[in-house]
Amino acid sequence: MPNNASTTRHPAPSPSAPSIEGDPSAAQSTTFPKDFIWGTASSAYQIEGAAETDGRGPSIWDAYCKTPGRVFGGHTGDVACDHYHRYPEDVAIMKSMGVRAYRFSTSWSRILPEGTGRVNEKGLAFYDRLVDALLAAGIEPWLTLFHWDLPLALHHRGGWTNRDIAEWAGEFAAVVVDRLSDRVTRWMTINEPQIFVGHGYCEGSHPPGKAMVVDQLAAAHNAMRAHGRMAQVIRSRAKKTPNVGWAPVGRTMIPHSESPADIEAARQLMFSVTQPAFFNNTWFSDPAILGAYPEDGLRVFGSQAPDVRPGDMELIKQPLDFYGANIYSGERVRAGADGTPEIVPFGPGHPQTAIRWWVAPDALRWGPRFLWERYRLPIAITENGLSGMDWVAEDGRVHDAMRIDLTARFLRQLRRAMHDGAKVIGYFHWSILDNFEWAEGYKERFGLVHVDFSTLKRTPKDSATWYAEVMRTGVVPGRTGRTGV
Repeated sequence: MPNNASTTRHPAPSPSAPSIEGDPSAAQSTTFPKDFIWGTASSAYQIEGAAETDGRGPSIWDAYCKTPGRVFGGHTGDVACDHYHRYPEDVAIMKSMGVRAYRFSTSWSRILPEGTGRVNEKGLAFYDRLVDALLAAGIEPWLTLFHWDLPLALHHRGGWTNRDIAEWAGEFAAVVVDRLSDRVTRWMTINEPQIFVGHGYCEGSHPPGKAMVVDQLAAAHNAMRAHGRMAQVIRSRAKKTPNVGWAPVGRTMIPHSESPADIEAARQLMFSVTQPAFFNNTWFSDPAILGAYPEDGLRVFGSQAPDVRPGDMELIKQPLDFYGANIYSGERVRAGADGTPEIVPFGPGHPQTAIRWWVAPDALRWGPRFLWERYRLPIAITENGLSGMDWVAEDGRVHDAMRIDLTARFLRQLRRAMHDGAKVIGYFHWSILDNFEWAEGYKERFGLVHVDFSTLKRTPKDSATWYAEVMRTGVVPGRTGRTGV
């Protein structure tokens, strides 16, 4: 999940700043193409639990959670949603909703407890069962190989700062591809390197909890090398023709107005590296897709830039079939007097979600459009959603009207991106279940399905019923349409 804080100096907000929606067409229903892919998403550590079951080895998140003061409330992923044991129920819920595609990740340490070498057959067999259950339910699996839960044994060998990790990742990928590629054709290599490297090696708010710029640059370079190696392995070993992508994250810039100057300012800032930090797009995506680090990033990092050895860029730049974009919010940008991009802050009282991210639905118009224009890869929205103040009401239901309202706004803006010319192939709502939200523990609820973490009871929220109808019809109701259930 992204951290949308910005250290950019803000000018005073304009009194004519756009509304939340900014789209007069929202009064009308919005229809998506019939072949549009509708799905939901999760990740292994956030929902599986069973941390010490059937031979799973510890990950860096297991160790981090047990360090006092690191995770809200001392929460851990030891049990999480217990998806490891309850996956048949969870798949049945998705089937009842009409989910067409499910994005999930594999736990590296469940499959290779020491990170390399010995394969844990029981752990690998879990994903066999999960994939078979999904296919039997008519749900297409979209498999992410790595979503932040590095085996602890590999951390002790240097983790992402060790160049050998590219080959370790390739070995892990080979085990998974050899086992599942007779049924899985949609693959993602890694999720949000900006976060697991930036928070882990720079801010220190995720494992391994370091704060070293030099370490983060080496770790980021090796993460991209690992992405490249995984992509190579998928293509060389898959039993069915694979469709390969990845799922990075970055700052999404929204033009303050529809003027050509503001649009260009937003585009320019979205693809700039302006400070020695990782929450940007080009430091990762330019090497992976264009084959070179961005020049402004090299200037910003200077002598601390990573050691790029012969063959590195060729390894990092692998053919990709789609770009997985994780977008939750955005920042408004206008052209200054000299054309220089300026951040326009949201005004007092502007809505925020429960996790305090700005409500900015038009991020899902401009983010996919700008990414398509720069990289020319089909866009899949691999994460989008919000944390809400959700609980089970006295009538036994979960009335999350805010999730319905904001998701409708997001989706209408996504359709506008497609009208603008962006090739967008699908949308995955984060998340199917309330789950372990990393350093925030169980405090934040992103799910379409409520989970009582004392009893593990699942209760589909009103948003699950609403989203089921959107997936069934391909139509997002207009502002005057029915938004509750």
